Amino acid sequence: MSMLPESPRVLALANQKGGVGKTTTAINLGTALAAIGERVLVIDLDPQGNASTGLGIERRDRGLSTYDVLCGDCSLDEAIKSTAVPRLWVAPSTMDLLGLELEIAASSDRAFRLRKAIERFVHSRLQEEVGFTYVLVDCPPSLNLLTINALSASHSILVPLQCEFFALEGLSQLLSTVEQVRTALNPELTIHGIVLTMYDSRNNLSSQVVADVRETMGDAVYETIIPRNVRISEAPSYGKPALLYDLKCAGSQAYLRLASEIIQRERELRRIAA
Repeated sequence: MSMLPESPRVLALANQKGGVGKTTTAINLGTALAAIGERVLVIDLDPQGNASTGLGIERRDRGLSTYDVLCGDCSLDEAIKSTAVPRLWVAPSTMDLLGLELEIAASSDRAFRLRKAIERFVHSRLQEEVGFTYVLVDCPPSLNLLTINALSASHSILVPLQCEFFALEGLSQLLSTVEQVRTALNPELTIHGIVLTMYDSRNNLSSQVVADVRETMGDAVYETIIPRNVRISEAPSYGKPALLYDLKCAGSQAYLRLASEIIQRERELRRIAA
């Protein structure tokens, strides 16, 4: 008798500040996890759809999207698409997501649409014995109903934080939202970690930000720091993750280290839970 696959770990990548490397992290962390043997689904919940584009899904090919999933018009299984990366899939988004909040605002389950879709998806995959090990949810740069859906559906939140002067500004608001979601909607939600992005070693400010964030957040901050890297910036315009575009660049190598660190944290969490 074959062993059924375990349910996947669901991680939300969230920060209400834009331009912090959230989507870049979703794309490249997903690719790095797949590269080391995990089966990964990226769920694009950002109406801009940059994670979908960065994984090579053209807008014209997004017949069914996360909008349709959250409206209940299709299952998550029907919306997902394979990517050029083995073991990596994506549920693409469209601009239709912009109107979703108004459409489902009156529904009693409005904060749980994504959770229910993932639960049904996982159940169907378990029956077929083709499970996923990680689901990464790329949130929009705001604390709206889409982000609340992601936090309600996730085991943990991963916070990308740019190495800039106002890095910690807004983090307290995000942490407060996480606490509210934990209290009202998802008691199991934890902070998986904070990843520092766009680090520039030539800039004294970057080093100061790293020191400040580590002093404030302690062990919540991953050891791995993502450098500011031209190749990472170029990759999305080719519809490729950085690891496919240039595996040897500093950014790609950093995301591989981050993937290993996340898996190590997962082992620790399981050991503590056991």
